[in-house]
Amino acid sequence: MRRQTPHVVALAVMAGLLAGCEPAPPPETVAAEPAARAVPAPADLPSVTTPSAASRDMAAFYARLQNQMLTQNLLRSDGGGPDTPFTDTMLARNFMQIALTTEYRDDSDFTVQQSSQSTLRRWEKPIRMQVSFSDTVPLAQRDQDRTSVSAFAARLSRLTNVTIRQTDQNPNFHVLFLDEDDRRGAAARLRAMVPNISEATVRGITTLPRDQLCLVASVFEQGKPAYAHAVVVIRAEHPNLIRTACIHEELAQGMGLPNDSDAARPSIFNDSEEFALLTRHDELLLRMLYDPRLQTGMDPATAAPIARQIARDLLAAGSS
Repeated sequence: MRRQTPHVVALAVMAGLLAGCEPAPPPETVAAEPAARAVPAPADLPSVTTPSAASRDMAAFYARLQNQMLTQNLLRSDGGGPDTPFTDTMLARNFMQIALTTEYRDDSDFTVQQSSQSTLRRWEKPIRMQVSFSDTVPLAQRDQDRTSVSAFAARLSRLTNVTIRQTDQNPNFHVLFLDEDDRRGAAARLRAMVPNISEATVRGITTLPRDQLCLVASVFEQGKPAYAHAVVVIRAEHPNLIRTACIHEELAQGMGLPNDSDAARPSIFNDSEEFALLTRHDELLLRMLYDPRLQTGMDPATAAPIARQIARDLLAAGSS
């Protein structure tokens, strides 16, 4: 799925890892003089390079876009309220539209939407999540992004009961904050990271148009409906709120909610971009997706009555 600019916006839209710092040994001192305290010298700090002109232009564009969206009351972070009520019937309908319908073909390049019914897809094994950055991302921003991803992944884990841990050891879920130049040149890196990723998907990521803010691409186990790998691409040029919105939507969609629905509200799974952050409605969708009464690979006809019952149970228990 890709997060993109809403049509109402007037604009034409929408790895370096932190290495340990090891102090240098204190210098030798002359016996007649008091020993001087050595100043620790940083070793192997990640490099931070200057963004290209193209990347700087993109950053300015997305800063203007975020400001304009906010003036139009988009990117809400309140999770909905009295103005966005929903019933169990609405919740079950939205679940079927978002979880059991795809927005693009599995081997899509994200240029042509091709909605179709799908079997239920989700993770059946622990997620090993790795976060990586372009060298142009400032170190403070990297720290902030790592914290945001880690906190949101923990929230997803609580909602789905899927184990999610941050690690650089054999990751199967990559979150990439890439600037314009690195994203364009990421083809070989993507093929190495995600076994069996389609060439169309690689092309879609490396040629991503400006109105596409971020995306997630998932790969299944061979002959199975369960996810085996996923890669989230978030533009390094984004300002903070769009950046956080991308983390919420793409990581949540990477759990198995691949579609958007204009009827889903309050929800981030709606191309209107009204909401920036995961809502209570969306939390219920994730709980439904991983409810043991549903099975990975289940077809829509079989899943529909079960989804309706789960939705009734959740709202009856006061989960709305």
